[in-house]
Amino acid sequence: MLQIGVQTKNVVYDSNPAAGFQLLKKSGFSCADFSLNSYLLNTSLYKLGLNDFFNKSDNELEAYFRPHKKAAENAGITINQMHMPYPCYVPNGSKELNNYLVNVVAKKSMKICELFGCSNIVVHGFKLARNLGSEELEWKCTEDFLNIIAPLAKEMKITICVENIYTSIGNHILEGPCCNVQKAVERIDRFNDKYGAEILGFCFDTGHAKLVGIDFEDFITTLGNRLKVLHIHDNDGIGDLHQIPFTFTKTRENRASTDWNGFIQGLKNIKYDKVLSFETAPVLTSFPAEMKSEVLQFIAKIGHYFSNKIES
Repeated sequence: MLQIGVQTKNVVYDSNPAAGFQLLKKSGFSCADFSLNSYLLNTSLYKLGLNDFFNKSDNELEAYFRPHKKAAENAGITINQMHMPYPCYVPNGSKELNNYLVNVVAKKSMKICELFGCSNIVVHGFKLARNLGSEELEWKCTEDFLNIIAPLAKEMKITICVENIYTSIGNHILEGPCCNVQKAVERIDRFNDKYGAEILGFCFDTGHAKLVGIDFEDFITTLGNRLKVLHIHDNDGIGDLHQIPFTFTKTRENRASTDWNGFIQGLKNIKYDKVLSFETAPVLTSFPAEMKSEVLQFIAKIGHYFSNKIES
């Protein structure tokens, strides 16, 4: 049985992390995606705003997160992945802001990841294709950023996972960074050859893939063992809603509009043996608070369904 994970956001709170991790365990999860991105929000960064959370010293950050680490261990929950605050580069941001994101936020994120004993950290590639005129120049900027934190990743035995993301222009959703699987494979292999270690991997995001029309089975199969972590969630094909799988159909009588069969088959093809991790935190605030436990249990049951299908 594959392990099942979910985000800590809207479950684990700083005021009492033990209660949140115990709830995850009780609900059927053995792993968690620690929502480090909750401590510096993208909505603030795109407005050129910062908070002072990452101004804490390394010792202060360790003291801050020590209760979370202990609570996860006591509950039997493994932090198998976490999400670095994003964007890592703000296109209209000042030089000072973007230097801070690289040299302070990114580097301290790596240290927090190591503190938790977490082996994977997800990052967003830079959304700069329109600014620079090509996807290749966009990737070069992302790769320059990755080269800054790669020595830390190698030392800490952490895999940095780039993710397929979308971009939006007006009311249109378009492919963003890392949506071309052939390029992703070549770049990951080249990067890892350079460092002589498995520094770079991939996070496949089902919701983003649906928004831009990616073929789930082909993409996952082509990635092969470069696929290290998952973001499993659903949407209506229009907005990045992060809802429960099987939620959306094209008609009242139709089957799910998301290609979950292709998702399962792709993971079967590569003999995926890692964590089935759900990125469904918004669901927990759309249901009444009194139903949180039941909703988490339902998500975990979907994870077990996927696991049974993948391993059958």
